[in-house]
Amino acid sequence: MRILLASSEAAPFAKTGGLADVAGALPKALAKLGHDVRVVLPRYRGVDPVKFQLRQVLTSLSVPVAGRTADATIWEGAIGSVPVFFVGHDGYYNRDALYQTQDGDYPDNAERFAFFSRAVLEMTRALGFLPDIYHCNDWQTGLVPTYLRTSLQGTREFQAAGALFTVHNLGYQGLFGPEALAMANLGQELFNPFGLEFYGKVNLLKAGLVFADLITTVSRKYSQEIQTEEFGHGLEGVLRARAKDVYGILNGIDYDEWHPSRDAFIAATFSPDDLSGKAVCKADLQRAFGLQERPDVPLLAVISRLTPQKGMDLVAEALDALLDLDTQFVLLGTGDANLHKAFEGAKARHPSCVGLQLGFDVGLSHKIEAGADMFLMPSRYEPCGLNQMYSLAYGTAPVVRATGGLDDTIQPFDPGTGEGTGFKFAGITPQAFLEAVRAAVGLYRQPDTWRRLIRNGMACDFSWDRSAREYEALYQQIVDRRTGRP
Repeated sequence: MRILLASSEAAPFAKTGGLADVAGALPKALAKLGHDVRVVLPRYRGVDPVKFQLRQVLTSLSVPVAGRTADATIWEGAIGSVPVFFVGHDGYYNRDALYQTQDGDYPDNAERFAFFSRAVLEMTRALGFLPDIYHCNDWQTGLVPTYLRTSLQGTREFQAAGALFTVHNLGYQGLFGPEALAMANLGQELFNPFGLEFYGKVNLLKAGLVFADLITTVSRKYSQEIQTEEFGHGLEGVLRARAKDVYGILNGIDYDEWHPSRDAFIAATFSPDDLSGKAVCKADLQRAFGLQERPDVPLLAVISRLTPQKGMDLVAEALDALLDLDTQFVLLGTGDANLHKAFEGAKARHPSCVGLQLGFDVGLSHKIEAGADMFLMPSRYEPCGLNQMYSLAYGTAPVVRATGGLDDTIQPFDPGTGEGTGFKFAGITPQAFLEAVRAAVGLYRQPDTWRRLIRNGMACDFSWDRSAREYEALYQQIVDRRTGRP
């Protein structure tokens, strides 16, 4: 099949979150299955043509937007053997950040991503690469299936094209005023509850949900949760109406980048058969954060956006009690100012037990996964999550809330049978979280049982090969549906 994955970000070119990891890794796995797969994203300021060895393939591509035409340039690079196209337009994408400044979202985001969505389609026509499947991701590409089923419906080049729409986080919907329809060159007839209208606004995520052939999200549990009022963010009715077309496919992780036996960022490599290197990594991590080098103390870790969605308020509230268990704690992340202050306060109260870096550092994130004993993810909701899977690979036991992909990937450890990979809790309270960590700390102090637990986790396989085959089956279902095959 010919597959074009359209995304607003893709590693290693542009990244703010897990979407970029998916867009960078899934196409490589699909190519291994024999498909002609390509990727497209905007050419942001950070996508340097020299650094990424890009070549310009179209110097001028006319794209209808906001009642006029604007010219795009199209550049080509690669992720491994997978071609990657970049839509260039300095007015839209030559900016400091992808979506927003410290003051909030860019006010012209509707126009920026309407332009990108239409440019994706015009590019395929101009290059003569006409996909069987447009695999669209999140609200920034929600207009691709919309154009296919409205203004471009019946156009020869797009008549047989199918669209799969993946929701990575339903909480981010692309909400704009009613004028966004005209910005996207779409008619007012779509401004209704069965179209793009959402409580008086235009919802670009809803556009993808309404017009795509099939819908996926990034874990089985999350695909069920988003059809409920608690997790549906107002779109649960739309999703329930399309329930037969909604699937959950768990994200994979890239073991070429994340594996303790070959990680260039960590102090020593290790494996399930020889865990001695993990002790070296732990001492290295303690030194990196200025903590006392104690091999016996449980070292707890967080790498996260500091937001209530990630449950970081629970961590902040429970942290003093966690440290009373004779533990150490390290955190890498940035986010809400109030949470910054809370963790800075904990560092001031417990300078010998708390390590804090408010920011992000790729190398340090690897050191944390390798050197920590437990990884904390008490999210209120988590569509998939990647760090719990990285943690399993590195012999770092996850402590997670039973939601979304966290629930799908972590099995509670049973000391009686020796089965399981981590620790889970259900209640959204500091006490419920604390009890789960207390159980983990208690087990840590039983070295033989603890080694069984972490070896269970290291034996798990969350590679992209499995996920790619599930996507392949859905692509084929769309192709069969659109060509009338039984």
